Amino acid sequence: MNAAPADQIRLLDVQALDVRLSQLAHKRKSLPEHAEIDSLNKDLAQLRDLLVAAQTEESDTAREQTKAEQDVDQVRQRAARDQQRLDSGAVSSPKDLESLQREIVSLAKRQGDLEDVVLEVMERRESAQERAAELTERVSSVQTKTDDAIARRDAATQQLDAEAAEVAKEREVVAGVIPADLLKLYDKLREKQGGVGAARLYQRKCEGCRLELDITEVNEVKAASPDTVLRCGNCSRILVRTAESGL
Repeated sequence: MNAAPADQIRLLDVQALDVRLSQLAHKRKSLPEHAEIDSLNKDLAQLRDLLVAAQTEESDTAREQTKAEQDVDQVRQRAARDQQRLDSGAVSSPKDLESLQREIVSLAKRQGDLEDVVLEVMERRESAQERAAELTERVSSVQTKTDDAIARRDAATQQLDAEAAEVAKEREVVAGVIPADLLKLYDKLREKQGGVGAARLYQRKCEGCRLELDITEVNEVKAASPDTVLRCGNCSRILVRTAESGL
């Protein structure tokens, strides 16, 4: 393949722009905010699960407390009715009086036991409420950090995308004047060779593979026409001659 020396030189400009685009893409992918956001989202998920559990416990204990208080109220009302019967003198039979008095004593004990249950449930409910409040604050704090990290990531991404768009536009202009067959070969080699399709021959060394040409290869390069598109014998990349090739 033949191409004007100026077009071959332009390949190096395209290569430099492609390298810059790759660097920008890598930088975009490797922004520290990505890992930070992932970590914060994991923390958020765990905290929200704990918060749901605490809220569920608070809700369950609230129902349990209501039921226990209702039980206490029922026992209290029954004891009050029994006491009223006892005080009214309506019960005259000694046996019935003894039975009524035993029931009043039993109800008092039952009421005391149920009130203990209410207190225990109230303590558990208060603990669940405090836990839920604490977790709510922690969720809010981590969410604020997450929002901040997302904002920083988006700002950095926007800046990198804008720079990449400018570089891509410049590449389009430079590549637009290079012969299609030469550019096609370059793009094919760049895809195969890790993003580098053309390399400068500098001081008899290919800057693509960093290997120095042997004397036979140097003589072949010297003998080649300036229009000849050379390829590195080691890495197969397009080898572009410049004033610093050392020939």
